[in-house]
Amino acid sequence: MSALSQALAFKRLAQDSATLRMLRADHVAVMAALLGEHLGAPGTRLDTDEVHERIDADLVDLRDHFDLADRRAKAFCDDWRNAGLLVRRPATEARGETYELSAAGFDALRILEQLETPPAAVTESRLVALASSLHQLAIETDPDTGRRLRALEAERRRIDREIERVRAGDATARVLDPKRAEERVTDILHQAQGMPADFARVRARFAQLNQDLRTGILEADDGDDDVLDDIFRGVDLIESSDEGRTFTAFSSFVRDPEQSAAFEEDVSAVLDRDFAHQLTPRARRALRGLMRDMKDGSRQVHGSLTDFARGLRRYVYSHAFLTDRALRTRLQEALAQAVPARTQVKPYADVGVELELSTLRMTSVGSLILHDPTEYDTGEALGEAETTTVDVATLAAIARETEIDFDELVGHINEELERNDGPVSVGQVLTAHPATQGVASVIGLVSLAVTHGEIDDAASEDIAWDGLDGVHRRAVVDRYVFVRSVDA
Repeated sequence: MSALSQALAFKRLAQDSATLRMLRADHVAVMAALLGEHLGAPGTRLDTDEVHERIDADLVDLRDHFDLADRRAKAFCDDWRNAGLLVRRPATEARGETYELSAAGFDALRILEQLETPPAAVTESRLVALASSLHQLAIETDPDTGRRLRALEAERRRIDREIERVRAGDATARVLDPKRAEERVTDILHQAQGMPADFARVRARFAQLNQDLRTGILEADDGDDDVLDDIFRGVDLIESSDEGRTFTAFSSFVRDPEQSAAFEEDVSAVLDRDFAHQLTPRARRALRGLMRDMKDGSRQVHGSLTDFARGLRRYVYSHAFLTDRALRTRLQEALAQAVPARTQVKPYADVGVELELSTLRMTSVGSLILHDPTEYDTGEALGEAETTTVDVATLAAIARETEIDFDELVGHINEELERNDGPVSVGQVLTAHPATQGVASVIGLVSLAVTHGEIDDAASEDIAWDGLDGVHRRAVVDRYVFVRSVDA
């Protein structure tokens, strides 16, 4: 391919790609922050009014740092939808519509995230995964059964040798070191980042396939109704397509209880390893929710697939396509007659037919807001309440029912530090001074320990207290130690 052909191809890509349009937008930082915050999580689909309210609240703070003029959230969302970054769909569980990110929107957010925190250029885990996948592909695609058998036997001998080394306690059979294990987890999460965009892309492809099938039904000749014949025979043309078969295979893996349980067990095992404590909380959450995200995405795509298939069958079985075919035929005939007439009659010529247009502005029904008389009902008139006298003790008792008494807890901590002349733990404070507010006192002590104390990573502590209902309770928490006095 020459430089000219490549340049023209990239020019067309820059003009047509919604992802690139977002990346070169003037307010890409604001767009990425708002879309990522409210719709960036996998499978997120929110009501349009809720999205408008959330973004309007964020715009109040953003206008202090960015030149956003006086535009509301709805105007921004309309622009993003026209740019192909948002998808608006009818809500399935209630009236109204919802917003969700398109595949282009997910791709743009992933590119920005990778630019902000770029992965390591070359890691051993990535090379090992590449070599392993290539080797497995070479074995599974080899038509020579003899070579495949030799390769599989060699793999079995390698595994047998590894088993013997582990049984013998060989040092060469040690577990993966924490650095390499962390690299592999990072590579797994980088691969998982593309799943939301893949799900959105599959839904868009199913929608396009549904539209193509409907168009094919309308354009088919009377003697060429293969699509209609397949539908009447009960063939699901969308699910039986290449994209449908690929998604069905993925969905079968996710919905299989045995494979799903094994996947969850592997995730739990990895998170229980020592190296996993070095991962960021965000990475741990992403790894723990990996199967849930795949199930949610698969469920949404499967729902769209089912809706398209049912709608297509209903469109055919109700014979609604016959009306659309007749309308299409009339339109084509009118266009055919208009071609020779354009040389004789001007578009603005009086044809002797008057058409009264509606004076109402044609807008979406969803934009109408019903009048609610109760919004203007202020209720009964407020009367003047009788004045009463409340003592300080009563006010203090009311406050203790709704707030943690930190002053009391600080006094207990400082008293124990002075009495022991050294560090004291949360459990020691509770032993000397029982929790007067039940679990609220325990929470208050732990909160003060997080701020003013130190944590002993190698130990935990068994604490006990009596609840306000008189029930004795126990819990195991990380060991927090107070080493210096706490200011009130």
